[in-house]
Amino acid sequence: MTHIDPSHIARCAQLAMILEVSATPKPGNIDRDHNYPGTRFEHFLASAVGVYPMLEKAAISKTGIGKLIYDSVTESSKWQGGGNTHFGAFILLIPLVMAGGRCGNKKCLEEEVSKIVRETTVDDAVNFYRAFARAGVKVKPVADLDLKDTDSIEKIKAQGLTLFDLMELSVSYDMIAEEWVNGFGKTFECSTLIQEKIRKYGINDAVVLTFMELLSRNKDTFIRTKFDIKKAEEVSMRATSILQKSDMARIRNGICQFDEELLKEGVNPGSTADIIIAGLFVSLFEGMRF
Repeated sequence: MTHIDPSHIARCAQLAMILEVSATPKPGNIDRDHNYPGTRFEHFLASAVGVYPMLEKAAISKTGIGKLIYDSVTESSKWQGGGNTHFGAFILLIPLVMAGGRCGNKKCLEEEVSKIVRETTVDDAVNFYRAFARAGVKVKPVADLDLKDTDSIEKIKAQGLTLFDLMELSVSYDMIAEEWVNGFGKTFECSTLIQEKIRKYGINDAVVLTFMELLSRNKDTFIRTKFDIKKAEEVSMRATSILQKSDMARIRNGICQFDEELLKEGVNPGSTADIIIAGLFVSLFEGMRF
């Protein structure tokens, strides 16, 4: 198995986070032109830089995804006061970075990341719950193993549930969990889309257009949690209609209007952005430059 410089792998992950938040406009999300009250573009940059030690550690780690996610949230919060900037991204990036540390090509990366998440432990699940509390993430209320219920950790231990088991329980309504369970399919698709578009449009528009494509096909988890599934469906349908416009100028105008509307409503497709970060990591890992 090929061993890659862990510093290189970590920098691919850092740059992926920076490129995602810098791309504009990504409707409803923070970027270099838009902030939220209490959370700014600079908070995302600080998080991406501050988490470097954990990314480098992940690139040489064989186990411990849950602790690495928890420690990534901790490091991120030390460097910025904007709250949850990259929690969903860490859930995707940590296993991808671990796989990257063992691989020299995309095929290996796909095989290893699926193997890594399926080998998670009960300790990983416990640390994941701790990370949720630390990050202060909004979650969908559930009848059992609620992330806001302090007794859930004891239930996880008693039932012997691994982190992969928890993802399987959430797969029907959570895009990030779906990635874990289904072999990071959207992540690798995202990587392909970005690399296809970058030659024609450059890195910014390649990211924005790929973001729109993902949003058109998927009901974003952040929107479902904050609003409801109907709102998520409306946003996906609107993204689809914009991409069907006759030329690039009209598409760009439509994206800008869409962005303004979502920002006014407080609708942020955060899970779609997390998958963009993961896709950018894969692209950079493969050698994409711009």
